[in-house]
Amino acid sequence: MTGGPAAVVILSERDKNFLDSHVRKYKAPRSLSDRCLMILLCAQGLHINYVAERLSIHEHTVGKWRRPFCSGWY
Repeated sequence: MTGGPAAVVILSERDKNFLDSHVRKYKAPRSLSDRCLMILLCAQGLHINYVAERLSIHEHTVGKWRRPFCSGWY
């Protein structure tokens, strides 16, 4: 079973700056840093499977955290 095309991740400049700053923070919790990084990678147009493999997490986790940043999500 395959789904349709993934929704596009749209980040405002403010969102992008926030996420980027938390990825780079030395004292940021690893979980927060990983979540921010997965959103930034998805915003670059990378596939969920690639992002999940790169961060050693499940695809559903990537989908869960990217959903609020997708176009058409309310």
